Amino acid sequence: MSLYTLLGAFEIGLIFSLVALGVFISFRLLRFPDLTVDGSFPLGGAVAATLIASGHDPFVATAAAALAGALAGLLTGWLNVRLKIMDLLASILVMIALYSINLRVMGRPNVPLITEPTVFALLQPESLADYVFRPLLLVGVVVVAKLGLDWFFTTELGLAMRATGSNPRMARAQGANTGRMLLGGMALSNALVGLAGALFAQTQGGADISMGVGTIVIGLAAVIVGESILPSRKLVLATLAVIAGAIVYRFFIALALNSDFIGLQAQDLNLVTAALVTVALVLPMAKRRLPGRKGS
Repeated sequence: MSLYTLLGAFEIGLIFSLVALGVFISFRLLRFPDLTVDGSFPLGGAVAATLIASGHDPFVATAAAALAGALAGLLTGWLNVRLKIMDLLASILVMIALYSINLRVMGRPNVPLITEPTVFALLQPESLADYVFRPLLLVGVVVVAKLGLDWFFTTELGLAMRATGSNPRMARAQGANTGRMLLGGMALSNALVGLAGALFAQTQGGADISMGVGTIVIGLAAVIVGESILPSRKLVLATLAVIAGAIVYRFFIALALNSDFIGLQAQDLNLVTAALVTVALVLPMAKRRLPGRKGS
């Protein structure tokens, strides 16, 4: 596997680590099975690409994409909290609706950004090649997101949000408004996913209506792989594990698809994903069954 391929896998892994952090908030902290990300990821890409293509500042477009993702998550939470629709069904409904909304936003199935300025192009120094600079900038974005989440979830509001996912009855007894906590958590989760979609569109040269297919699977795979690599109940380590899981996942995907002796091709991506997630799920169980392990 070439250096260019490795840097490409690292770059995509960093972008999807933002998705994984969003999925971690909904799936692990709020215990909310959220399929909205399959729609909010392309929504972020669609909003950013459309605004940039129409002449708006790429930084404003990226912020607008994160806001659009937050609104999508807020809608899912609202359907669940206010209209009492089952969590999984609420997220499916929003995901389906976002397909049409994304087409409306773009006005066509895809919006190219090949000749348009992006946040990467505007910040890139002349001394660095784009395939080197993009991962460096993304490292900065991911570190800021991780540290921001670590700090937020130690605040009173963040602790109330975590308590809502762990034990809603206890959270209500402590005076937390669990409905609002859920709405805020879903908005935060999908804002990260929308941001990832905006950055993905700007690195891949445009947004496409199909770019969100399987995003939830990738996010869940990153969370599960990360927890297998670095199992911990401490939030600081848990968010680090999620980021590591997203990067390792992309490296495994790149390795599998670039190993000629295996014979896998790009269309086998979902097959490799399913196999990798299966291994990550089975591995902790296999470790516990090893001879000499406590409790075996």
